[in-house]
This record gives sequence, structure tokens and C-alpha cells, in this order.
Amino acid sequence: MHDYFFQKRIWITGASSGIGEALAYACADAGAQLILSARNQTELDRVAAEAKIKGATGVLVQPLDLAQHDTISGIVSNVLKQVGKVDMLINCGGLSQRGRALDTPLEVDKRLMDVNFFGTIALTKAILPSMLTHQLGHIVVVTSLTGKFGSPVRSAYAASKHALHGFFDSLRAELGDTPIRITLACPGFVRTNISINALTGSGKPQGTMDDATGKGITPGNAAYRILRAIRKGKEEIWFGGKEVLAVYIKRFFPAYFSKLIKRAKVT
Repeated sequence: MHDYFFQKRIWITGASSGIGEALAYACADAGAQLILSARNQTELDRVAAEAKIKGATGVLVQPLDLAQHDTISGIVSNVLKQVGKVDMLINCGGLSQRGRALDTPLEVDKRLMDVNFFGTIALTKAILPSMLTHQLGHIVVVTSLTGKFGSPVRSAYAASKHALHGFFDSLRAELGDTPIRITLACPGFVRTNISINALTGSGKPQGTMDDATGKGITPGNAAYRILRAIRKGKEEIWFGGKEVLAVYIKRFFPAYFSKLIKRAKVT
């Protein structure tokens, strides 16, 4: 698998922590050239330094706020001027949510959509013309199992992830006669700070670790599964713990799934 990523120019968003950070290290270990993006410059610099130690053949730190859509086109132009082309874009940046729909103001719903959906497609649309010009590219989107089914206290989060599936499934079909590939990676619970940073109805971070998230798979495990799926050219993968079974239950036994999810402990 290492040979596949060697010297590839890989742009990772959400690279300052969690799955994005783990992906940066795994790609560095394979000898990739990295472009690392997130909002936190200090944390990006930390990850970049570690990635160089692990074997990255080049690292470019490019701060990026996915909610600032008007800045994305200029940032992409700047990156392309420095690296020439991007072989792979891994969209890993995003926010989660913890709050009942009725307790969540529309402004918070919009914030989730601005970051998770519109930010991701804005970056993808900005980089895609270059990929088509070079006739190469792999677009990876780290969504969630909640992109396959909704669950309590995650209405806006689930909506943003469902939207990503709709957009990228459509885009994949449109690019069917090109070399561009698209992979949707749907993790379940991963032991990251996602629940700590999740927005509550007040619009502020929850600040605590959910029990299920704390017992989830490691970010390194998630990164390995995502890179393996990329290497195999998979269009979509689901992974995690027993929560993955919910995808199958919803598909084959939707009425039973509806009963289960209503009483599910989701924190």
C-alpha cells in the first residue's frame, strides 16, 4: 500500500487533529507530499513537524476555514502555484452536533451545513478543474455512518452528511468517463475530540467526551481503513464497531430500525 501513496501530493483538511492528523501521519509514512489544512495554525505546524519526521517528502501548511467560502478559490490557486497539482484531496474537516432539533436555532443548523457541506463542496469545485486538466485525481470525503441514517441529537449533522452523499454520488456519475475517482468513507465512533467540539443548541462546543466516542476505534485504525479503501478504489466504505450494523438494519428492516433508533443511547 505504501508504494501507491509514495510521492503523491495529498491535500488533507481537518489535519490538525483526529482522523485528519492520523491520515497525515499515515501518508507521511508512505512518503507522500502533504498539504495540511485546518483553522489552527499552531496545531498544523505541530502535525507538519511530526509528518516530516515520519517521512513526508514535502509538507505545505495551508490554513483554511471551511466556513469562509469566499476565500477558498484563492487558497486553491495559492496551493497549486506552490505544488503544481494535487493528486488527492481528502476532505476530513468538519463539525459535529449534540442537541435536539427543537432546541437548536437555525443559525447552528446553518453553521453545520456551511462547514461540513458547503465548505467541502466549495473546496472540491475549486480543485476539480486542475484535476481534469491533468487527467488525474482522487477525491475522498470522510462523512459518517450518520450519512446513511439519522439519529437523535444529531439532526443538522446527519443532514450535512446525507447532503455530502447526495452531492458526491451525483458528481461521481458525472465524472464517470474521466480518470477522477471518488471515495466516501463513513466511520462510526472514532476516539477523537469530535464530541468535545460538537456544537450544542447554544452554538457553543459541548466540551465533554461522549461515552461511545471514547470507546470508539482509534484515529490510526480509521486512517488505515480509509487509505486501504483508497488504494483498492472503493466507492464507499463503512467502518467502526457494532454501530455499522445499523446501516444493514435500516436497509433491510426499516420499521425495526425506526423502533431501535428512537430508544438508542447515542451519547
